[in-house]
Amino acid sequence: MKVYDIYSKRQKRLMGEFLDVYEYDYISKELRVQIIHIINDTIGNPDHPNNLKSFQNIYKILCREYGIFSLQEHRKSSISDVLNFMLKTDDIEQVIDVVELIFTYINSPYMRDIHYIRYHPEISPTEAIETLNYRFREHGVGYQYESGEIIRVDSQIIHAEAVKPVLHLLSDTRFQGANEEFLKAHEHYRHERYKECLVECLKAFESTMKTICDIQGWTYQPGDTAKNLINLCFQNNLIPTYLQTQVTSLKSSLESGVPTMRNKNAGHGQGSQPLTVPQHFAAYQLHMTASTILFLLEAEKALP
Repeated sequence: MKVYDIYSKRQKRLMGEFLDVYEYDYISKELRVQIIHIINDTIGNPDHPNNLKSFQNIYKILCREYGIFSLQEHRKSSISDVLNFMLKTDDIEQVIDVVELIFTYINSPYMRDIHYIRYHPEISPTEAIETLNYRFREHGVGYQYESGEIIRVDSQIIHAEAVKPVLHLLSDTRFQGANEEFLKAHEHYRHERYKECLVECLKAFESTMKTICDIQGWTYQPGDTAKNLINLCFQNNLIPTYLQTQVTSLKSSLESGVPTMRNKNAGHGQGSQPLTVPQHFAAYQLHMTASTILFLLEAEKALP
């Protein structure tokens, strides 16, 4: 990872100037410049045809999705225009859009085979992603690049211990549906669509259990609810028999935690008064879903 612990950074730590909490509505010019350095270090020769083609595609995607004809008043090159747009825009979500698109290219199979780059880049795609996530943390910006998307991070400890391992385990193609739903929950959360976030959390939870049932050959009905799937997992000793008496509270948590929270807050009609799901409630839902899915996946791996 191309990061240096220079004197001024050590002094800031000593003075307590580094942020202890995350922010989401401000990305400094310094961080944007550092991200551009990461991109330049990774793509190698900017004039390589594949780089030019990919950034032209990124440019077109941004223009099309924003409903504009050009990112810059005076065009230079697609790479320069895209990076300058990221550097100058006041819309934080547009910055995230650009970073996500570029790092999806950096993380592509082509970029991972650096033998095809005319001038070898200074850092690999893996190092680039690690450095990007380090810079986000260093600046106290609550986003990380994981599993091909930028996701919002609220607690670094929970993210490291629950969310990140879940994304890794769900990357197994057998869990594709659950992975897509869990990432959608994060996307809804980042865009403050908290009710939709709860819905996708339950879908990911149910899809995980259905996939485990498929892997193990346990029979269930397509329309089975979370409660039925939970019972099926217990009946088939997903949790070992000798531990069931010690984890009776777990079943209650699984039954009344993720499903009930979603049902009471997003799954039914909201009546005459629009129902608002607060941000901290959705964050708790995301973390609880991640922890529960992680437990189920690890338990399935431990089955004989």
